Amino acid sequence: MPPSKNWNFAGRLVERLGARSQLLDAAIGRTTNPGDLQRLIASYGATLLSAGLKRGDRVLMGCTLSIQSALTYLGAMYAGLVAVPVDERALSTSAASMIRTVGAEAVWSETTLASERTGVLHLHSDLAAKGTAIPPPAACEASDLAALMLTSGSTGVPRFVMVSHGNLIANTEAIVHSQRLGTDERAMVVLPVNYCFGASLLHSHLYQGGSVVFDRRFMFPNKVLQSMADFACTTFAGVPTVYNVLLRRSNLRQMAFPTLRRFLQAGGALGREKVDEMREAFPGIEFYVMYGQTEATARISCLEPERWEAKHGSVGRALENLTVSSVDDEGHELSAGQVGELLVKGPSVCLGYWNDPEETRRVFRNGWLHTGDLVRRDEEGYLWIEGRKGAFLKIRGTRVSLAEIEGTVAAIPGIYECGACAVAHPEAGEALVLMVVPDKKARIEAEQIRRSLPAHWTLDSIRLVSELPKTPTGKLARSELTKWTKKGYAAIG
Repeated sequence: MPPSKNWNFAGRLVERLGARSQLLDAAIGRTTNPGDLQRLIASYGATLLSAGLKRGDRVLMGCTLSIQSALTYLGAMYAGLVAVPVDERALSTSAASMIRTVGAEAVWSETTLASERTGVLHLHSDLAAKGTAIPPPAACEASDLAALMLTSGSTGVPRFVMVSHGNLIANTEAIVHSQRLGTDERAMVVLPVNYCFGASLLHSHLYQGGSVVFDRRFMFPNKVLQSMADFACTTFAGVPTVYNVLLRRSNLRQMAFPTLRRFLQAGGALGREKVDEMREAFPGIEFYVMYGQTEATARISCLEPERWEAKHGSVGRALENLTVSSVDDEGHELSAGQVGELLVKGPSVCLGYWNDPEETRRVFRNGWLHTGDLVRRDEEGYLWIEGRKGAFLKIRGTRVSLAEIEGTVAAIPGIYECGACAVAHPEAGEALVLMVVPDKKARIEAEQIRRSLPAHWTLDSIRLVSELPKTPTGKLARSELTKWTKKGYAAIG
């Protein structure tokens, strides 16, 4: 760690920036000047304070893949404010609700919000102040709140994770070591800063004195690949959907990336065969498989590229400053080879959920984060994800509760009840199969159900059944329901 006793994460990051550290926006050709990033982060923070904000105030930020979003996010923490990054599209439609949820004192966005009559300070676009002086970072303790990160959960009331400055320092330094990052790195970032994976890329590469390139044009993957080559990127990171697109809908195999050192993958399970394809296509580039949760700041485990063959399908071992355990339903620790819920302890385990003490007590207990993920550990401590205790699935990296899905579908007129389960999907990672029991004599149309579901719930099929499998106590037998997906029940629509 640097000699500074101040735990301000952004302050430490600024201390460690290199003389050539930059933020670059490939889509519009904008860059910060080498050596200017320290001043810019500090000046963004100073400008936020000059607008009337004070230490500890929460700033809701509508983020995009842009230099301004990154500088506002880091500047807020540098100034001792609490950054609350969210997707700008969600903010444009739900500003008032989000402001109430986090008690925000200010809102920042790159565009004018649809409605600004929310009674809080509104800030727009570039916050950089003139002048060359770099004010010192706000003094912070390790336990002071740095950010509220929206967890990738279901579509109910947003749940924000309380991330401290100490959490960010601990997790960033562990990530740097696990990925063997040098001081001359340049990451291509296609994941937004409001997503903990995207934020961790920004954190780790700048913390090492490197640079970050943003490119929001992933709907045209070849443009991003060309940017990777043009900007001499050393790191590329993506969730399973990103790699599926690159392997099936881009010129990835026809391109050369002479400076690229590593691919990073997290945000859900990428099929083993897809990892093998990437490794075979680029044998000289390391491929890191990782696992994490927002509740642990970002990263929990990492599989070293050289152990892929020996530990096929594993998400690696816990990062160096974390302790993990697996337990049964009664909380008893399990031995190697047994499957149980993964528990995590260490300095990157977050403070809990904002304004949700009940859920905090359930998930964060006795210093352990109860992840809800079922894992198998081997004798060397390598982890394999075997399922999920909490009955949810991941669609394009976002966790969605099966109970919420079933309740949403069952509320549609003409439907008696619904059972939901997941099947593998080549792009979304997982997709929904709905087993629907109609009301007597009701006519169910597939399109009616599809229109009632959120657009991001990728749907594989809807199947009509006369009843759902139940346990002796009348509960849905999920293990049996999963078997039904292979029995050939006719799909509608």
